[in-house]
Amino acid sequence: MTAFALSLLLAAGFVHAGWNYLAKQAGGGPVFVWLFAGVSSLAYAPLAVMVFYGSQPSIGLPELGVVVATIVVHLIYFLLLQRGYRVGDLSLVYPLARGTGPALSMVLAIVLFQERPTMLAIVGGLLVASGVFALAGGSASPLRNRKAVGYGLLTGVAIATYTLVDKLGVSTYRIPPLLLVYAIDVGRVLLLAPIAWRRWNEAQREWCRHRRQIVAIGILCPLSYILVLTALVSTPVSYIAPAREVSILIGTVMGTRWLSEGDARRRIPAAVAIVCGVVALAIG
Repeated sequence: MTAFALSLLLAAGFVHAGWNYLAKQAGGGPVFVWLFAGVSSLAYAPLAVMVFYGSQPSIGLPELGVVVATIVVHLIYFLLLQRGYRVGDLSLVYPLARGTGPALSMVLAIVLFQERPTMLAIVGGLLVASGVFALAGGSASPLRNRKAVGYGLLTGVAIATYTLVDKLGVSTYRIPPLLLVYAIDVGRVLLLAPIAWRRWNEAQREWCRHRRQIVAIGILCPLSYILVLTALVSTPVSYIAPAREVSILIGTVMGTRWLSEGDARRRIPAAVAIVCGVVALAIG
């Protein structure tokens, strides 16, 4: 992995953990997702137009198929994540979701894309994954909150799925990362519009109560994934998926410190394992 790709992933980690912290604070559902997707669609529209006319991407049936697939999977991901945050702690749901995703992504990328990471990179990925699951264990056993664990694991499956689909989009079909992310945002707005219309009073309440979080997530969420997809253009999925999990360190600190979820000292060995894994991926 190049230093440029690693720097993109580190920046994405901070941004990603930040918007997840805000999402946990708000604890919203489909209407909340619709609102921040709408903010994203408006905020990034000028950039999307510039990139579209500047790159003149080829748009055929394969490209449209990838776009539709990733819109659906990302929608499922956001709904599962928001549901998980409603029933569980940030420091439980976030590590489980982010840990399941890269573990599956690495295995599937090796099987489907015939990627061949080095042994050091494989060890790094395993360190990241094991550190993630250690963060979710300990005295506050995840078995005591089976719903949160279930949503966290299902969210991880969605992460692994969209990572592979989006790798295909930006690498094989050369869809510009910003355009792919923008299509995901617009697709969420369109698919959730009927629900938002039926719950218009709820949408107004969400906007009044969580306007700052909605606007911030609307800006930060696409930015974090644009950084990841930019790294994916030239870097194998089996390296990208585990390395981006440095955000778990940040998200766990936010949960244990800022949201008072506790048990911070137990997480230090797991955090060290993740850092070592990221270093192994970077030099592997």
